[in-house]
Amino acid sequence: MTDTPEILVPRPMMPTVTEQLGRRFRLHKLWESGDGALDAVAARVRGLATTAAGHPVDEALLAKLPKLEIISNFGVGYDHIDAAAAARHGVVVTYTPDVLTEEVADTALGLLLATVRRLPQADRYVRAGAWPKAHFPLSPSLRDRRIGIYGLGRIGRAIARRLDGFGVPLAYHSRTRHTDVPYPYHPDLASLAAAVDTLIVITPGGPDTKNSVNAAVLAALGPRGVLINVARGSVVDEPALIEALRAGTILAAGLDVFADEPNVPAELMAMDNVVLLPHVGSATLYTRQAMAQLTVDNLVSWFDDRGPLTPVPETPWPNPRRA
Repeated sequence: MTDTPEILVPRPMMPTVTEQLGRRFRLHKLWESGDGALDAVAARVRGLATTAAGHPVDEALLAKLPKLEIISNFGVGYDHIDAAAAARHGVVVTYTPDVLTEEVADTALGLLLATVRRLPQADRYVRAGAWPKAHFPLSPSLRDRRIGIYGLGRIGRAIARRLDGFGVPLAYHSRTRHTDVPYPYHPDLASLAAAVDTLIVITPGGPDTKNSVNAAVLAALGPRGVLINVARGSVVDEPALIEALRAGTILAAGLDVFADEPNVPAELMAMDNVVLLPHVGSATLYTRQAMAQLTVDNLVSWFDDRGPLTPVPETPWPNPRRA
């Protein structure tokens, strides 16, 4: 059907996404036909469905898609999309906020407890048969810690709510100061790190935050310091983190994200003071299904002339130029 909108899907997505989109639109799955097939359909593509692990959506790709109207991203992070360039091209970008907030906050708390209390190490200790020979060494505690949250958006606030129940003092740094929270605000990351001994990273990725958790921030965190990253691997200077862990500049780290996923540096895997997760912050069937549905619903709503459901801040809606 010539009037059926054509949607580009560069990389595999959850089956529920492609199945639903396939019933409503004409899909072009580049992973099946090859990147070379893009040129044959580029002039007709009106929508794009993508994920953080997918094809980068940059100026070069946008220039190839003259009729593109909307990019629907599966995920709350969209640093693989040049949203500013999309705005210049008049393309709206959507993402999947809210539906994964609680799941990622749960993961952050689990990773925090696992890292501070050394729970994976204790599990390995039992499995190795070491318990009958000696008690597992005493671990650090959450009781005497001061926790800083880097990024107080939706997920950062959900993490803070959970930590309130633990009775630990909190502080935060984010792009803007929030007047509706009781936690002390630090205008820069270094001052936050100096004021706490545990830093939870949940800020967006992208050029503005790349390597912002650097050697100086880690040094300010101090020898009792624990770093938890459930944001993006790009936010942490990974070589600096490895050196800080090796030298005892900080005590430990819990990481759900890495600079070159799924490749994790061998140095981190060899360290006993690091807890490593394979980017599972939102990885439950319940939440991923909700994310998938919102990815689909944004495209359906757009092509039903109802506008996007969850546009990113860089491409707000209504847009006076297009509404």
